[in-house]
Amino acid sequence: AGIGLCCFNWGGSDMAGFDDPGVYYSDSLFSDERSDTQDVSRTAAQRRFKEFIKTFIDHQNCFCYRDQLKRHYNLRQYWLKVDLHDLASFDPQLADKLNKIPSDYLPLFEEAAKEAADELTQPRPLGEEKVEDIQVMLSSDANPIQIRQLKSHNMAHIVKVPGIIISASAIRAKATHITIQCRSCRNYRANIAVKPGLEGYTLPRKCDTEQPGRPRCLVDPYFIVPDKCKCVDFQVLKLQEAPDAVPNGELPRHLQLYCDRYLTERVVPGNRVTIIGIYSIKKGPTKATMGSRDKVSAGIRRPYLRVVGIDVETEGPGRASQMSLTPMEEEHLRQIAARPNIHEVIAKSIAPSIYGGLDIKKAIASLLFGGSRKRLPDGLTRRGDVNLLLLGDPGTAKSQLLKFVEKVAPIGVYTSGKGSSAAGLTASVLRDPVSRNFIMEGGAMVLADGGVVCIDEFDKMREDDRVAIHEAMEQQTISIAKAGITTTLNSRCSVIAAANSVFGRWDETKGEANIDFMPTILSRFDMIFIIKDEHDVVKDTRLAKHVMKVHLSALQEEEEVEGELSLALLKKYIAFCKSRCGPRLSEAAADKLKNQYVMMRSSARQHERDNAHKNAIPITVRQLEAVIRIAESLAKMSLSPFALESHIDEALRLFKVSTLDAAMSGSLSGAEGFTSESDQEEIRKIERQLKTRFPIGSQVSEQRIIQDFIKQNYSERAIQTVLHIMLRRGELQHRLQRKVLFRVR
Repeated sequence: AGIGLCCFNWGGSDMAGFDDPGVYYSDSLFSDERSDTQDVSRTAAQRRFKEFIKTFIDHQNCFCYRDQLKRHYNLRQYWLKVDLHDLASFDPQLADKLNKIPSDYLPLFEEAAKEAADELTQPRPLGEEKVEDIQVMLSSDANPIQIRQLKSHNMAHIVKVPGIIISASAIRAKATHITIQCRSCRNYRANIAVKPGLEGYTLPRKCDTEQPGRPRCLVDPYFIVPDKCKCVDFQVLKLQEAPDAVPNGELPRHLQLYCDRYLTERVVPGNRVTIIGIYSIKKGPTKATMGSRDKVSAGIRRPYLRVVGIDVETEGPGRASQMSLTPMEEEHLRQIAARPNIHEVIAKSIAPSIYGGLDIKKAIASLLFGGSRKRLPDGLTRRGDVNLLLLGDPGTAKSQLLKFVEKVAPIGVYTSGKGSSAAGLTASVLRDPVSRNFIMEGGAMVLADGGVVCIDEFDKMREDDRVAIHEAMEQQTISIAKAGITTTLNSRCSVIAAANSVFGRWDETKGEANIDFMPTILSRFDMIFIIKDEHDVVKDTRLAKHVMKVHLSALQEEEEVEGELSLALLKKYIAFCKSRCGPRLSEAAADKLKNQYVMMRSSARQHERDNAHKNAIPITVRQLEAVIRIAESLAKMSLSPFALESHIDEALRLFKVSTLDAAMSGSLSGAEGFTSESDQEEIRKIERQLKTRFPIGSQVSEQRIIQDFIKQNYSERAIQTVLHIMLRRGELQHRLQRKVLFRVR
């Protein structure tokens, strides 16, 4: 017991010594000296930063940061973008400190920039004497690190992270300096600095003003005075790993980003970005947890990135296309546009590794360039985007063409029919986990606004999901009325879809039964190509040679394989033409098109009358507008202000080889061995005559039918083909050891 008491006394004396103010006094004396030296080094650092801004000369022998600061200040954009590489070449030690302790040195840099701006912009106009705060943004050419490689040793350092922005919050205000007031004694405490980032400020628990003769203020007396706070804009973004950086079988990881002042509104969801920021921590969600868990999580914080620089990538699919061209580049693009065979050049540059299909490539070129969007006097708009449908056999490079379009389009979204729902393509309404309000997330067609949506396996989509994109394809808007949100989103995008026949492969004898789409969706496509995998020795040999060449010289002969224009140049040229040119139809071209349209309608009517049923692919006014759009896109390729008769001729030719051919792919067209018009006509005549003379439910000897038609000077081969086709369709049946034919329907 004595020992225990002794121990207790010893512990008590230690605690008493711990509370002794003398210890604190001597300690604070040392810390004063230390803080003095720290202040000196901070002042020296600020002076060096200012020196860097004012005296740094780049490789073109000009004061780049001084000029940039002055230019931005005069434009009332109070920010300065600094390359860390330049700072390292000016003062390596300073750059290292900025890298290692950015939360201390970045405010010094901004203060130095403010001082430099004050000196550079003297004298300022009346009313603008007060110098504004300058925001310093950083850029770096260092190698980026992936989100999943960020570890604890990166904490509070500057890191560079690539990824895709998947959501952006609205812009809100955050206080940088606050003023608080006591409820009881009405005393103010002004100009309290708040830490930047997502860290808040904890209000003091007790009022520190002591007035004699007054009772002490209560606990937690302070409240914030909103009118006397200084605020800046801030926005919270969500960054997701790029799909190509995610290991197999893992989910992509996310990271929260905090942007403030001039870094807000820089990106939209869907942009690929490289972020430079300070890897910081914030308190996790404070939920009242049971028992001892709360104590465990006291030191645990959640990471986020405080952004100090954003680079939006312009390469690859789904990247922003706001590229600035130098006068030299612009001149080069205008020279390309002046070539007489520019349409051929662009068509050859589209997917050069895929052999043949020149008409389809021309159609894809017109889809990429697009027509002119028109706003009519009564407020309605007519779309300028071209939609394209590729119907055909497997193994005809449809998906490859779609992948190429996604790469070369300024904004490209690729989606597959089976994995796409109506909400995923258009827009979905969901509850925000933070604010618990309903928010709207745009789908593929909203993300691709101003670009192209590629939908593969279009025939595998559910019918009700396919109906959802009707409005987006013609009116180019998506209307939503659910969960109290009624709004209209823009989806000004082209649609290129690929689909197979109902039977997997195109069955010639089934004719229109191959196409399993409603006329409502088919009329919204400007061009419909039916791609058949036909057997032809010469063609197959050429194709095999081409495939071998592509596989053998995958990397060596890149220039030769790449066609006339490289991918980067083609992308630049498309963006240039779309931004500089909006052609209209000329008078002569409009007159010519009017006559052609009337002829197309009458031939379609005649075809329907001959076949005694409606075409699966209708020829309507939409198709007339389609020809106009194709002509405008052809004019846009050559930067011509008007679509001329030559453009109309080419547009009509493209329309005829695509949609008109598909519309006329009636019951018997293109049957094996019958390719010429006269042969097809003969087959139709035999079929009509056979149906009139052979009533349903009767049976006749096959030999007798053949002899009867031979007497009327029809070829035996044509008669056999008609019988074969009708048997395959199930209209006739063999009876009595295949000697007699029975008419079923």
